[in-house]
Amino acid sequence: MSTQPKQFNIHEDWTVVILGFIIIGISLFIFLPEVPVFGWSNTSDLFTKVFDFANLKILLIQFLYLISIGTIGAFLIGRSVKYFLFTFPIVYLLTLIALILAGNSAIKSINLEAVIFSLIIGLAIGNFFKLPEWFRSSLSTEVFVKIGLVLLGTGVIFSDILKAGSLGLIQALVVVISVWYFAFWLCRKLKVDDELTMMISSAVSICGVSAAIATSGAIKGDSKKLSYVISIVLVTAIPMMIFMPIIAKYFNFPEEVTGAWLGGSIDTSGAVVASGTLVGETALKISTIVKFSQNVLLGLAAFAISVYWTYSHNTTSEAVESKPTLKVIWERFPKFVIGFIGASLIFSFLITPETRDGVKDSLKNLQGIWFALAFTSIGLETNFKDLLSNNSRKPLYAFLIAQLFNVIVTLIIAFLLFS
Repeated sequence: MSTQPKQFNIHEDWTVVILGFIIIGISLFIFLPEVPVFGWSNTSDLFTKVFDFANLKILLIQFLYLISIGTIGAFLIGRSVKYFLFTFPIVYLLTLIALILAGNSAIKSINLEAVIFSLIIGLAIGNFFKLPEWFRSSLSTEVFVKIGLVLLGTGVIFSDILKAGSLGLIQALVVVISVWYFAFWLCRKLKVDDELTMMISSAVSICGVSAAIATSGAIKGDSKKLSYVISIVLVTAIPMMIFMPIIAKYFNFPEEVTGAWLGGSIDTSGAVVASGTLVGETALKISTIVKFSQNVLLGLAAFAISVYWTYSHNTTSEAVESKPTLKVIWERFPKFVIGFIGASLIFSFLITPETRDGVKDSLKNLQGIWFALAFTSIGLETNFKDLLSNNSRKPLYAFLIAQLFNVIVTLIIAFLLFS
């Protein structure tokens, strides 16, 4: 089956900006999707809460809402709407299974996020069953994850960060710069390829999965390499989330220091919240602020990376010594970052706190759903053997060493600023 694009199409990044703001506009002015229930403790809970008729109705409306947005996206980008309508229900069903698994109270107690189950389910099916090539090529991974990133901007509120003081921003800036350059230097020493070097450096230093995705968009990176980095980030976040609070308690670190350490070191926002909760309310607050401060830097970092990549990997017919034009820089700039920054500015300065509070849970749920759909798709299109090949060892070593450096540097800075 052919999946040749139609003649009409809009750049993927502009499409996700359009879709992201359609979702935001609908939530603010037309229809606010309800948040479905996924929490359950036993079989009785599962049927009376998750599989309750009212909740199933919410899930059905959510499915129709998401598939409508996705269909518009497929049309605008120029992909086959027919194949999208066939693949999306399958991806959505698998993602629902992941969300239900993550909603179990026993799973929640060990702080495993839904995206981990999405990735595992996708990998299992994608590697144990031979999926048709047209099915794999019809997966909308990049679209799903970039919509999630645009919606992530609605939760990055500048006033909340500034109210907590400038220390979180100072730490975020120092950590991001120092860890990024160390990771970049280390990857070069280990002769890791350029694309993986950029993704690993950003993932370790800024905000894990989101930074890796933004960087991949900025450099037009290979999706398999992105999947590899995401897998490492998710796998390493689990032991860090569990053992860092234990280490902090053993050495009697001040709670403020521990919060800053966790927020600056752990790569996923969910894991930061989970680990901060294990320590205490103060640690939770500071860890969240520090992580939000790093999220604020995401757009700026993506822009800087796109400029650097354009200058260092000029593929135009110009001489190697010549600098690329502003037009080339703009063409390579990840346009979805504009959506992220725009959403953050609107929700920071143009939306009243009352309105923001009224829509934040629904938008956060939609953001999480798009991310979970993306991770299911990543798993379905990823060959697990590639993640375990000999060629993957050097990037893995680079990530682990850089992460250790991150943990040490962030702890030192946390003591200097918060003790």
